[in-house]
Amino acid sequence: MSYDLAVWEGERPADDKSAGQVFSDLYDRYIDGEVEETPSERIAAYVAVLLERWCDITEDEEDTSPWSVGPLIDCASGPLIYFAMRWSMAEEASAYAVAVAESMGLVCFDVQQDRLRP
Repeated sequence: MSYDLAVWEGERPADDKSAGQVFSDLYDRYIDGEVEETPSERIAAYVAVLLERWCDITEDEEDTSPWSVGPLIDCASGPLIYFAMRWSMAEEASAYAVAVAESMGLVCFDVQQDRLRP
């Protein structure tokens, strides 16, 4: 089981419902779309900060990484990253991921609860 977050560039939606629609539109275009896009500079920088804290699961010899898939950057496309964390580490890792997103002026969306974070 995993815990999923979506982080993107752009204006913060006014409410959870609007955020859900923005996420859906971005997902359809950048993750589920036919054309792969290179992650934007800000999203790539966001991923780099996450990987400074915990290594990529593809390099995790000690089973300490919270990321469920790797390389983590492969979860990003254009202005969006949609990524999963191991459930056992989701509380700590998601709190950090949300704080980093907020500090970088990115929007963070909790996919399970269909709500903006923080």
